[in-house]
Amino acid sequence: MKLVSERIRIGKERPTEVTQVMVGCALTFAVTAERFPQVCRIIGSVEGANVNGASGHAAIVRRRTRRPVGEIGCQLKGASQLAQAAIARHEGRIANVERQVVPMIKTIAGFDRIGEENAFAVLARAAELTPHFEAKGMDVINLGIGQPDFPTPEHIVEAAVKALRDGHHGYTPATGILPLREAVAQRTLDTTGVEVSPERVCIMPGGKVTMFAAILMMGEPGAEICYPDPGFPIYRSMIEFTGATPVPIPVREENGFAFSGEEALSLVNDKTRLIILNSPANPTGGVTPRAEIAKLVAGLEAFPNAVIMSDEIYDVMTYNDVEHVSLLQFPEIRDRLIVLNGWSKTWAMTGWRMGWSIWPDALFENVRKLAVNAWSCVNAPSQYAGIAAIEGPQDAVTDMMTAFDRRRKLVVERANTLPGVSCATPKGAFYAFPNISGTGRKAKELASELLEQQGVATIGGPDFGILGEGYIRLSYANSEDNISRALDRIATHLEG
Repeated sequence: MKLVSERIRIGKERPTEVTQVMVGCALTFAVTAERFPQVCRIIGSVEGANVNGASGHAAIVRRRTRRPVGEIGCQLKGASQLAQAAIARHEGRIANVERQVVPMIKTIAGFDRIGEENAFAVLARAAELTPHFEAKGMDVINLGIGQPDFPTPEHIVEAAVKALRDGHHGYTPATGILPLREAVAQRTLDTTGVEVSPERVCIMPGGKVTMFAAILMMGEPGAEICYPDPGFPIYRSMIEFTGATPVPIPVREENGFAFSGEEALSLVNDKTRLIILNSPANPTGGVTPRAEIAKLVAGLEAFPNAVIMSDEIYDVMTYNDVEHVSLLQFPEIRDRLIVLNGWSKTWAMTGWRMGWSIWPDALFENVRKLAVNAWSCVNAPSQYAGIAAIEGPQDAVTDMMTAFDRRRKLVVERANTLPGVSCATPKGAFYAFPNISGTGRKAKELASELLEQQGVATIGGPDFGILGEGYIRLSYANSEDNISRALDRIATHLEG
């Protein structure tokens, strides 16, 4: 099926600053930004038209009709008549009409459901706003993105450089080079006391890929997948992509932002294919205690077909001797347990795209085949850097955690002085999740205002799930000076 797309410039002169107005998803006006509101009013006044989003620099104009949207006649004739009526009534001048035929492409339904991680959108918007604030003598302070602000330790970088110079330029095994998988297995033994075979370790291009693989294996229409809410947004996004039903496991402030084993178990049934857990947790900084995990594990004996994926990417990031409990420490579920971990947070390697996962024997061949089909292997020099990270000195990790602890205390102390705000002390990761319900503001609205008006990037709680309303996420992966200045600006905004 084809659509005819028209591009019309309104006015005699070619506009230098162009804004697009799409009519019927088939006709595009190109107008100057100054004339944009006028054009939206013009088109919106035409009988049978709806204008959406006209307050910004883009507007979608749809003709009300009972005819199918995908029908060529409706798209072309309806849109053209609508545009011609608007222009004839108010302008009468048309220049530079361009007409082209474009394919009407249809993807699978999953892509209509897939979401994204808003932290990247906030990061991009912060970059766009930087020149605006610099012109006013200000900077943009990013408390939104979840990545350490420290460089990758030098010995890790040098290991990658050496690997390149030594000629490690080709493919590796799809699941990763054996020395790296052995290093991961040894680290797992050192940190959890559990021995795992390197043959169950898969080196992944980032942590998200383990989520993708596990959810893709288990998710389909009719299946249910449990996940933490508030939680990392990609969990729900990928669940919905597969057509499975997402079932949120509440992560409540009154429980110290830990999940309740009893409540989680009440959500599991014979349709449950996968249960996703995350501790220490993003976005809350909560750490679930051993007793709650033990309750859940004991109850899962009644559901032997439910697979568990434990996201332990923040495993070393706990404070005040709070215990991180790995699900590997429960032998009764190891034959159906997937553990997600990686290098991004612990060694400040977010851009290296390096993760690892530990799989049960029954699923390992599936992930190996997926690797062969999807990414072939992780790039070779990064894998040698991964060995250096695990086996080399850990001083940089210790220093980073010491800095995070100072910042954590600063964020909590300052956030609790903000009007209408209360902030629980995070026990892990590098996020605080202050409760803003006392301000009377919607979380995403407040987060947007803080960025657009104060130059402070944060993430609204609803970006992490339906239970995130009333909270914003503050990443303290930034300097103490920047954190203090950001909280000064937040205070000014809330007091204004």
